Amino acid sequence: MNSANTSTTSAAAISSAQSSGTSGPQAKGDRDQFAADELAIVLSHFDIGVIESITEFPRGSRRAPKLLLRTDRGVFLLKRRAGGKNDPFKVAFAHALQLHLAVQQFPLPHLMGTKKDNNSMLQYKGAIYELFEYINGTGYDNSLEATQDSGKILALFHKLVRDYQPEYEPPQGSYHASKTVQTAMETVPQTLMKVDPTNAAEHTDRIREVTHFIRNSYNEAAMRVNESGLPDWPMQIIHSDWHPGNMLFRKTRVVAVIDYDAARMQQRIIDTANGALQFSIIGGGDDAAQWPDYIDESRFKRFLLGYDTVNVLSKSELRTIPWLMIEALIAESVIPIAATGSFARMEGYGFLLMIERKVRWLQEHAEKLGSILGD
Repeated sequence: MNSANTSTTSAAAISSAQSSGTSGPQAKGDRDQFAADELAIVLSHFDIGVIESITEFPRGSRRAPKLLLRTDRGVFLLKRRAGGKNDPFKVAFAHALQLHLAVQQFPLPHLMGTKKDNNSMLQYKGAIYELFEYINGTGYDNSLEATQDSGKILALFHKLVRDYQPEYEPPQGSYHASKTVQTAMETVPQTLMKVDPTNAAEHTDRIREVTHFIRNSYNEAAMRVNESGLPDWPMQIIHSDWHPGNMLFRKTRVVAVIDYDAARMQQRIIDTANGALQFSIIGGGDDAAQWPDYIDESRFKRFLLGYDTVNVLSKSELRTIPWLMIEALIAESVIPIAATGSFARMEGYGFLLMIERKVRWLQEHAEKLGSILGD
């Protein structure tokens, strides 16, 4: 068996494939590793030919170790899921979605089935393992051509799963009108004070001002989206994490889309607006003060043009995109800042000031952005 097209995810797959052994996760530095006996037992469940080399694949979550396996039958990627990402039913939903897409020739790494049961996941001592075919590709080059193809592939994804009825209950909820985001915004000032009391005390009034603005902006954007009719629009499976880091390219073409863990049931425009944000936002390194207010309007338009070549967006949907982008931008920022006081390597207060600038720009240009395909 060497194709995900024949792999299965079933209720039996969730509870079966239990093995015995003595191994457990090991760590190298702060990145988890496979133990030697763990690896031997896991690999014994897959028929991938004679292994010629095994190398660490140090990308993605540090809690999810990955190995690149070169064999006489090809190259494969072995992954142990991180804790918190190993709910068997959620994994089964994500796998079933990938298998559905693979049958329809959607560009993604195919899951490899186990030898005994042709299951797309292997459970061993409470952990879940996945084996994928390895696809060679490069990162996003910021070109207009790659941006347009990314929009086109998202539209293809939506088209292929529009009528898909999953066997397993899909998650719901999103960055739109989220209670989690509301709670996080209320927590931000206290977290900043706890993490950096000196700086927070010095900027108490400004922190209160910026968090008040961000909260009001989030609520206004959600209201505008709902007033445009989103609650009445049809729901379907969406990817929910459409950004350049989840795509592999060859030149300017998408050759693989990865990471289906966030897939859920929502309106397609939730995905499209977030994708438009992710492919048009402009950063500036580790200093948030250097990030510009504006987005790249050329990339924004190309992403939507690419989408529209496969799935035509209605005028009502297009008008909601700038407001959904505001919601997505705020949600992605305030949740980690509320939890840790920072965003990646950047301190939270400075990052919030940058978000405030970007939100103001999106508000001022919402009408133009919402009608950009008519230009």
